[in-house]
Amino acid sequence: MSTLSTQKVVDIVRETNYGTWRYQKSWNPIHIVDAKDCTITDGNGKEYLDFSAQLMCSNLGHGNAAVIASIAKQAQELAYAMPSYATTCRAELSQLLLEILPKGLNKFFFCTGGAEANEAAFKIARMYTGKSKIISRYRSYHGSTSAAMAATGDPRRWPSEPVGAKQQGIIFAPEVNCYRCPIKHTYPECGVACADYIEHMIRNEGDVAAVIVEAIVGTNGVIVPPAEYMPKLRKACDDTGVVMIVDEVMSGWGRSGKWFAVEHWGVTPDILTTAKGITGAYVPLGLCATNGKIAEYFQDHLFAHGHTYEAHPMCVAPAIATIHEMRRLGLVERAAEFEPYVAARLEELKAKHPSVGVIRGKGLFWSVELVKSRETKEPFNTYAEKIAGKPLVVDQIAAKCMADGVILTSWMSHFVIAPPLIITKAELDRGIDTLDRHLSIADALVEAESLVELAGVR
Repeated sequence: MSTLSTQKVVDIVRETNYGTWRYQKSWNPIHIVDAKDCTITDGNGKEYLDFSAQLMCSNLGHGNAAVIASIAKQAQELAYAMPSYATTCRAELSQLLLEILPKGLNKFFFCTGGAEANEAAFKIARMYTGKSKIISRYRSYHGSTSAAMAATGDPRRWPSEPVGAKQQGIIFAPEVNCYRCPIKHTYPECGVACADYIEHMIRNEGDVAAVIVEAIVGTNGVIVPPAEYMPKLRKACDDTGVVMIVDEVMSGWGRSGKWFAVEHWGVTPDILTTAKGITGAYVPLGLCATNGKIAEYFQDHLFAHGHTYEAHPMCVAPAIATIHEMRRLGLVERAAEFEPYVAARLEELKAKHPSVGVIRGKGLFWSVELVKSRETKEPFNTYAEKIAGKPLVVDQIAAKCMADGVILTSWMSHFVIAPPLIITKAELDRGIDTLDRHLSIADALVEAESLVELAGVR
């Protein structure tokens, strides 16, 4: 039993660790000592509703006995084996993946996270095609390692430039965002021109190995593509011989009401990458799954990739337990069943609060985006302000929610609502009601903007 006080724990961590994606002087972490189901407890005994599943990864909730037991059991049986060996848990997980992944994805590379899965996907696509360029999209996030960060469209990429996108062979296409279209079109009259734009890039860039897209954009706004987008992108990749990579790190594992979000559009990518919910975040595990055609290529060509912790037994075994628990609890179906209720509750927020510009989502994966004006759709803060460390409106609101015992992820000008899939209706109401109370902060700013405009200052 540790004798460290809560304040001492916080002080030591702040002084000796880096707080990620932040200016260090502002970091004041909460000391977490316990977690059960959808509730997290800090060192002072205060309880919080985990309304974003930590980093949109604790899909099973906290303290699942079956997953915890699987970790202990595997530690006793076989704690580590180098990647060139076969293990029972590796075989059992592979069998389960053949059952739940989109049909046709049947060859697997196991790593320790989503960024590593995407790094593997890029290398595989380049080896397979003999080409080098990767098309990604703005308003995306694919990880913090070298190539994955270079393929990230959001401002977390900026500090790592110029050793970034250009050197890594990454080029960016417009994101799919019908609320704020980057190419100024209007759906459905546009004919999903953003997908056509990517095909145009492929045909004019040359040397394109792959296109990578999040099935549903995650941190950058939970942006759900229109029905035609994925099938159209699939056809463009087929017609040009380009590998289609779908990043399901955040949108996979039941989050959207399907095992994988890409299933909503009846599309199977050539490569699917995922992590987070694959183990309910109890241990780190990532997956890069490819189709049989790519797998066949490497029968007679060197698969030039690997990690010391590839298919680590302690990470693989809990994924088996996670899948069994998700099936036992019907969590994929549960997420789908909650969708209309969450949508209705969030539409109520939009009707009540002029600062809410749009709500988006599927299953138990939603965002609430704030704007200064519904007419102009101008966000409260910009990417540049985020990087500069300027206080963001959404962060102020999230801090108020946390003070009221609800942990809610905020980013730029929106909130990500992605609770554990075991969440109850009462807990959903509590989280949404807490956000409801504190949106008045943004509403007041909207009113102030309106008064400025009426006064003719602008």
